[in-house]
Amino acid sequence: MSVYIRKGLAHIPGPSDSDQSEDDEDSFLKDPDQLQDQLPQPFRMIDKVLNRILDMAWDIIRESESERESAEKAEQSNKTVPVLQLEGKFKLPERTNCLVCSDDGRYIFMGHSQGLSVCTTCSLVCVSAWLEDRLEITSIHITGLGETAYLVGTIDDMGVARLYTFHTDIINLLKVFNEAEDLNQRSLCMKFELSKGGDFGALSISCNGAQCLEVYRFPKELWLKELKEQTASQKQHPSGIGDVKLMPVSLLLKIKPPKIPTGAIIKSPFEVLQKTEEGSIFGSGQNHLVSSRQWEDQDALFRSKYRKYLITNFNKTKVTEEKPSHCTSHFLLPGGLFPVLGGAKSQPGVPVSVCMWWIGSHNLHQYLLCKPAKDKPDIEPKPDVLWPNAHEILCSGVSSCTRYVALGLTTNLVSVWDRHFVSADSALSRMMFVDYRPAIPDDVLLSQGPANTKVYILVTCHSGTRLVLTIGQGANSYAVKLLERHAETGSLPTSTAPVPFTQGLVLLMYRDGKMLLRDVINKTTVCRFSIPDTHLLATPWDPVYALDSTQQTLFIRGDQNLGHCEYVEADDRESQLFVLRISESVLLEPYRVAPKESQKAQTGTNFSNLEEAFNHYVQQRVLCVNERNTAMTQTWNQLQQHAATVLQSNQRHGNTTTS
Repeated sequence: MSVYIRKGLAHIPGPSDSDQSEDDEDSFLKDPDQLQDQLPQPFRMIDKVLNRILDMAWDIIRESESERESAEKAEQSNKTVPVLQLEGKFKLPERTNCLVCSDDGRYIFMGHSQGLSVCTTCSLVCVSAWLEDRLEITSIHITGLGETAYLVGTIDDMGVARLYTFHTDIINLLKVFNEAEDLNQRSLCMKFELSKGGDFGALSISCNGAQCLEVYRFPKELWLKELKEQTASQKQHPSGIGDVKLMPVSLLLKIKPPKIPTGAIIKSPFEVLQKTEEGSIFGSGQNHLVSSRQWEDQDALFRSKYRKYLITNFNKTKVTEEKPSHCTSHFLLPGGLFPVLGGAKSQPGVPVSVCMWWIGSHNLHQYLLCKPAKDKPDIEPKPDVLWPNAHEILCSGVSSCTRYVALGLTTNLVSVWDRHFVSADSALSRMMFVDYRPAIPDDVLLSQGPANTKVYILVTCHSGTRLVLTIGQGANSYAVKLLERHAETGSLPTSTAPVPFTQGLVLLMYRDGKMLLRDVINKTTVCRFSIPDTHLLATPWDPVYALDSTQQTLFIRGDQNLGHCEYVEADDRESQLFVLRISESVLLEPYRVAPKESQKAQTGTNFSNLEEAFNHYVQQRVLCVNERNTAMTQTWNQLQQHAATVLQSNQRHGNTTTS
């Protein structure tokens, strides 16, 4: 076996003088006058590491300096913003969880660990209380029942809903809705909402994982008559508690979550049309011609195509689809074509329908309320109107006049429905309408048409970002950031609420106790609120406050400031009710709304008959015909351009194939 041996020794080059690496930035010297001797290794590497450390330190110093400058600018801007001082007027009961003002601004209702208390807004004197052991009220909803009576709906910490009346400084318990002796069969009330005027009430009930929405009709006219007859006898109770028996409430609707679509036994389209009855609820997905075999084949095809993306069920347990378990509802006043289609004449200020949606659903359901009450409500009431959406609904909001319904969808899309024209314009957590009524006469505003109508919505995202959406017809919608989520925990806004008696103002509260009024239209800070140093904002992550739209007053709870005593429990702190009379401030004069205009904006448009509603609709369509023609022309031009692009692409593909 031959072996090849190289002649001579292999030449190994010696080390270079510079021994520089390719990534050395200073390896190329441009100016000969700056010629210096380079350090040998490993000193050159140490010098490079030290320079990098110094660069990083300088970057940190630069960032901290920019943050300091921005903080100084913010502090200077805060100094220029006027500060309004709140005054402590009233000692609150222990663990006051909620504050609500009456619509007429005469009383403020407080829910606390011992029950319910009522005091006047002028003198802040407690006039009545419903005290009961182990009754801690966490939520209150109130509405006026005539001129001198009020309906109060409460939810306690055990999820029990109660309905009270407050008349002539006396509290009466009318009904306990979901109290059960058996704890295993106990149901929880998630939300209790009363319609304005006290005609209806809606309760979101959860029991053993099953959810439903119960809508009750209240005989308020009979209640007012009975309360007036028994006023003399109830005044004999010194504690302000009455034991009166009024006419019971009647259950109008009991709405359950929609069924999951299954295989159909219907064999012809004619049977599908018969199932839809009047044909006004298309899109629910309940009546279809898809058989069980088609569902199974489609599921098998999906699993075979996306097998590697699916999670394997090693236990081979049966996977069941989760049903919707939470609903949100809103009462709607008369307006648009929908109430007239029900066949019953509506009354101004009285809700005609309730709209609701379920978690995980794409549809917004509407149910008429102008139906005769039944001893036994329908087992499965069907919606009278269904509005479908492209994605799942996350949150919703209704304007004060209930004309506009805003829906926040899963793809960060906001859909705003106009009930007058049944059209839609245009990870969210909450949406609120901001009152803004321009100083334009109604006839001029009507002549401009719906294309010039704008609606402002304040959107709160899960990330903490606040957006102001300007909604108009077609492409006249855009979003502007109001506030960003800052890095500091203390600067996170925790509560946002529009001020009802102003135009375009929003109350913002922060985790560090700061409170300010913000103009969302012009994006400027109007003023800041502060409480005395002896107290702090109570539960700043969930502030307890109330805005009185009639008296134009802010009520807020403040806890005693104990300094650095970290081991003092919250129950041991003394709480006070702080009051700010916003009506007395000159700063808010340009934003203030007259009471008549505010009440006018909160009432819906009422049509006496179907002809009047259609005439109003045709007038609005005629006014915006030019805008619709322009939009139609733009749409056709875009379609033609898209068709030409597709045709050219197909021709190039055909030429490539033939060649």
